[in-house]
Amino acid sequence: MEEIGKFIGGFRRFQHKYFGEHSSDLFDDLKRGQHPKTLVIGCSDSRVDPALLTDSDPGDLFVVRNVANLVPPYEKDGAYHGVSSAIEYAVCELEVRHIVVLGHSACGGISALMKGYAAKTEANFVGRWVQIAQSAREQVLAELAHKTEAQQLRACEMAAIIVSLDNLMSFPFIAERVEAGKLSLIGWYFDIEKGSLYDFSQENNVFQPLVTAL
Repeated sequence: MEEIGKFIGGFRRFQHKYFGEHSSDLFDDLKRGQHPKTLVIGCSDSRVDPALLTDSDPGDLFVVRNVANLVPPYEKDGAYHGVSSAIEYAVCELEVRHIVVLGHSACGGISALMKGYAAKTEANFVGRWVQIAQSAREQVLAELAHKTEAQQLRACEMAAIIVSLDNLMSFPFIAERVEAGKLSLIGWYFDIEKGSLYDFSQENNVFQPLVTAL
């Protein structure tokens, strides 16, 4: 229960900051609705909180988090699609202007993909989910067979971001807005060890330093 006590204390600090006597009027506006301009699709990894990494205020980001920050392709099969429904809501209802796919180093989901996930349950949810980036794994193994496992993992983490960016364009309502200049797609890679951030250049097809290490 020590961890839960920490969370409760944290909520009290949050409450004093935003709802206390000397708080800002931020939540006075947010009580009436949200108007984020950016959707972030990030990893569930506890070390990679998009709001913390970008020092954002409540209301700045609409966030979807899942194992390995993956975007599935557009499908109309009658199944349940949590990630796709969040994307649809952010784009069509909130009318966000940017979608950021935020990947990171030392990603357990991509590591599971590269090594072949050993199912922990009969359903094998994780193993099935990370197959979304199977094309990234195949590309890395074909082109970087001579590299170390660590180098292959890093390459696959980045390649999986590109797969998700491509899958975003399979959504008709996204492709339409991108082509009209109303929506931009961004791929970021956070290096946990160095504390640096890389941006995917679609023009050059490479990840370039955006914020270098201190």
